[in-house]
Amino acid sequence: LEKNTQDSGSADGNVLRENIEKIRSEMQNNNEEIKKINIKISGNTNVLQNLKKENEKCAEIEQKYLCIKSLSDTANGTLADREKITFEAFVQATFFDRVLRRANIRLRSMTSGMFELCRSLTSDNKRSKAGLNLDITDYYNGTVRSVKTLSGGESFMASLSLALGLSDEIQSNAGGVEIETMFVDEGFGSLDSETLEKAYNTLISVTEGKGLVGIISHVEALKSKIDKQIIVEKNSEGRSSVRMKLD
Repeated sequence: LEKNTQDSGSADGNVLRENIEKIRSEMQNNNEEIKKINIKISGNTNVLQNLKKENEKCAEIEQKYLCIKSLSDTANGTLADREKITFEAFVQATFFDRVLRRANIRLRSMTSGMFELCRSLTSDNKRSKAGLNLDITDYYNGTVRSVKTLSGGESFMASLSLALGLSDEIQSNAGGVEIETMFVDEGFGSLDSETLEKAYNTLISVTEGKGLVGIISHVEALKSKIDKQIIVEKNSEGRSSVRMKLD
């Protein structure tokens, strides 16, 4: 042992004790740090578990949101690359189709079966609203085109048919409500004699019951057919007078 330790020199007990105290102090500090780290780990573990639960809830909510948003986009007509028809327009279209069925009875009569109104199922482009636009079926050439392509006289007949169709539908579904009076303002001047006669006969058919039709017109061929008239005349002084013709 002396031989093995002869080159080791003597140890200073004070230095050893100081080193021991230093090591103990470091160990104590390390233990305190370990406790702090363990507390943080425990807290973070709880936070992580809560985050996982919240993430699962968010995933469920997101699925519900996607479903609801799809329904919302459908109802509001905002689906990408789809026809822009809102839920309101969809409901209105159901009523509109009934009006068109009644209107076409009148229009076919006035046009000798040439035209029939139909609701356009597509819009001009994917960005505009669809659902209540009108097309016209032309049975003479077998085409379906926009009502914008109708001439002035044809447009007048289509408008008159829609007004009569709306009146018929309201009276049929409004629980006893009757529309007894209708005023038609101009438009007859754009009709040829044959079409004018058909339009006149259509209006006369409305009066066969209790209906009363008032026509505002400057067309002589039409005025000659009306026995009860309110005539407004303008004199040279720029004043107007009204007289009745009840022949």
